[in-house]
Amino acid sequence: MGKTMSEGEEKIEGESTFASLGLSPKVMEAVQKIGYENPTPIQMQTIPLLLAGKNLLGTAQTGTGKTAAFTLPLLSRLNFNDKSPAMLVLTPTRELAIQVSEAIQKYSSFMKDFHVVPVYGGQDMGVQLRALKRKAQVVVATPGRLIDHLERRTIDLSGIQALVLDEADEMLDMGFQEDVEYILEATPEDAQRALFSATMPTAVQKIVSTYLGEYETIRIAGKTATVEKIRQRYLSVRQEHKMEALTRVLEGEEFEGMLIFVRTKQATAEIAERLEARGFNAVPLSGDLAQSLRERTLNRLKDGKIDIVVATDVAARGLDVERITHVLNYDIPYDTESYVHRIGRTGRAGRDGNAILFVTPRETRLLAMIEKETRQKIEKMSLPTGEQISDKRVAKFKEDIIKTVQEQKGLDNFRNLVENIALEQAIDIADIAAALAFMTQEEQPLFPKMEPLDTESKKGSRDREAREPRGERERERPRRDRGSDRRRDGSFSDMEPPESGMERYYLGVGRMDNVSPRDIVGAIANEADLDSKYIGHIKLFEKFSTVDLPEAMPEDVLQILRKMTIKNRPSKIRLMTDEPPPPKKSFDGEGRKRSHESEGRKSSYFDKKEEYGSKRTRKPFKSDEQPPKRTKRFGRH
Repeated sequence: MGKTMSEGEEKIEGESTFASLGLSPKVMEAVQKIGYENPTPIQMQTIPLLLAGKNLLGTAQTGTGKTAAFTLPLLSRLNFNDKSPAMLVLTPTRELAIQVSEAIQKYSSFMKDFHVVPVYGGQDMGVQLRALKRKAQVVVATPGRLIDHLERRTIDLSGIQALVLDEADEMLDMGFQEDVEYILEATPEDAQRALFSATMPTAVQKIVSTYLGEYETIRIAGKTATVEKIRQRYLSVRQEHKMEALTRVLEGEEFEGMLIFVRTKQATAEIAERLEARGFNAVPLSGDLAQSLRERTLNRLKDGKIDIVVATDVAARGLDVERITHVLNYDIPYDTESYVHRIGRTGRAGRDGNAILFVTPRETRLLAMIEKETRQKIEKMSLPTGEQISDKRVAKFKEDIIKTVQEQKGLDNFRNLVENIALEQAIDIADIAAALAFMTQEEQPLFPKMEPLDTESKKGSRDREAREPRGERERERPRRDRGSDRRRDGSFSDMEPPESGMERYYLGVGRMDNVSPRDIVGAIANEADLDSKYIGHIKLFEKFSTVDLPEAMPEDVLQILRKMTIKNRPSKIRLMTDEPPPPKKSFDGEGRKRSHESEGRKSSYFDKKEEYGSKRTRKPFKSDEQPPKRTKRFGRH
């Protein structure tokens, strides 16, 4: 049974600084270097309990400071040596594993010869083996790849003193329950254990009751109320006009630093490149960036060497730069919590902030959901007009001229040149200056003629409908028979329709491809950067599958999903219709190669991942035993 503590309990009421929490001197030195002063509610409650060696169940949303909450006390109390890892952290995704390992390395920066190794699928095994040979004190891992290392005997869990399950509900939603149980049984029974989860579904409750032992419980309410100092606005804009609208907003707004959020890693690079081509100093920030490049990017933003960063939610976690005056949601988030976390990147240190949200006609439902759950009205904005942009360009042009005249000392030769031209050609000096101004502004006209954008009209939807096959237009029609269960002979029987707010899609892979639901969830979550909790019911058939996804999926995300592969097979995803997908054609490696080339894409991270597979039936082993041989492939990330 667990004892429950709620936010603000009396025993921690007076503890408002890290210095009062009892952390070790070297950990406190790192905390002070980072600049932390006041712990968050979850840190105030968690740190004393973990310092006391207690097991812990924490219910908290992402972004509440969980990583520091469990890392700081465990670094302070555990006995680390160079023989085997003393601390293990399990995470559901490789992005989170990288993020957590970076944070732990930062918190342990004053601990001598201290090594943290992230272990996750998708990275070369040799890289991880070399890192593990340095005798890591802490391992941060995704479940599937950790079990690979256990079977290779390249990670020894016999010395584990503390085990943390981070975002447990997400981990189990992705199909890792058996993997997690296997790992829990392979760790010492007396190891301290902490489990953090935003929700408490049955699967998480089972893990808690079976493996957590005697534990304390803390609950931190999710913060859906946004910061009052942030001015929130939205702009209605059609998908095809987003880039033009973004360009005008960047020119029309006065900002120091801007963070632009998109849904996918691919979009970060594409939008940053297009902004660079239009004269803006923009860089991408995604989970694929090496830590050194990520740090360099953030330092350049802090120092004012770049002004615009295009990022995904995962890449921007923990980002705290005071220069960010604006957050622009180029792609609207699917849930309110993500929206709150995004706009929280501005308005830091008591400063005013600005949040702008692009909303396409099909996404008005998501806008209404955000307003309802945050209980705040988001102000509607209009695009800057050509006249307003002209005024700003002219003002900047005047400023540059005045600054050059005042600061540049080598103007004598240029003045003589202009005067000679005026005398030789009998041209007024003002006309020469006007000609020079005209020449310098050709790439960015000072007096642009800008056509008004059709930001709200749904014009074009009928034209698009006419171009699309019948199956792509079925989303507006009744679904009475579309969710039917397909028998092996090709007939249909009744099946529940999608839940409200969801649409059903066909996938061109099925049982004959040895595909499991976890394969489908993993592929969609990674390729579309879509939280797995927004992936609905999955049904497997012999030659194909169905999956329920949120209504009004943006076209750019659907384009990525159409290029997605599942177990190295093309997904062939399309909106569900009354007709089954076309019969699959057999293909070999060359066929796959041609399909990738025809789509104009390189192999994605998921293409390179090791395959998911069927369930394990063996018992876990202890580290001092010879590991059993694997007879089946099983889930990994």
